[in-house]
Amino acid sequence: MLVNQEKIIEALIETVQMVAFSMLFSALIGLPLGILLVVTRKGHLLENTVVFNIINSIINIFRSVPFIILMVAIIPITRMIVGTSIGTAAAVVPLVFYAGPYIARLIENSLLEVDPGVIEAAEAMGATPGQIILKFLIPEALSSLVLGFTIATIGLVGASAMAGAVGGGGLGDLAITYGYQRFDTTVMLITVAILVVMVQGLQSFGNILSKKIRRR
Repeated sequence: MLVNQEKIIEALIETVQMVAFSMLFSALIGLPLGILLVVTRKGHLLENTVVFNIINSIINIFRSVPFIILMVAIIPITRMIVGTSIGTAAAVVPLVFYAGPYIARLIENSLLEVDPGVIEAAEAMGATPGQIILKFLIPEALSSLVLGFTIATIGLVGASAMAGAVGGGGLGDLAITYGYQRFDTTVMLITVAILVVMVQGLQSFGNILSKKIRRR
């Protein structure tokens, strides 16, 4: 085995850091975008065709670009933000550009599942658009939102591994540098096993949390 236990642990920590920070910033971007996509669409709370079309087009553009291409394409932006295009911190930038629009779509789908009758009832009680969003729309969709964020987090785990192809660090970098380029099958299998465990753990946690929210 050409790599020791310390390197595996270090790569795992880098992956967790990439996913955690990327998820945080992506959620901060995706959540308001997803809400805007819903409330500005035709016939909704804050109908605004111009705003809806602009946001919808921007999200479609970013979602149309494969992550590996997006990562290379925004290298100048990455350098401008973090000062480098290599390493864990640099990988967070393209991960956010990749996951933010994806989360917005997931949130849009979750909010659109809410029964229109709930909104009508809230309006009948005299609730403002802000109150309807925060106290009716989001709480009603919370179980679905949890599953959406779970899917997004799992997607980020896969994308963070892909980031290793261009020096992003983490488990992907370990698998490519030691497992593939140095023909170390053991490292490749360990990397795959860790990623499988991470994904299974995240999905199980998301499912359990969603069920608990749904029962309330």
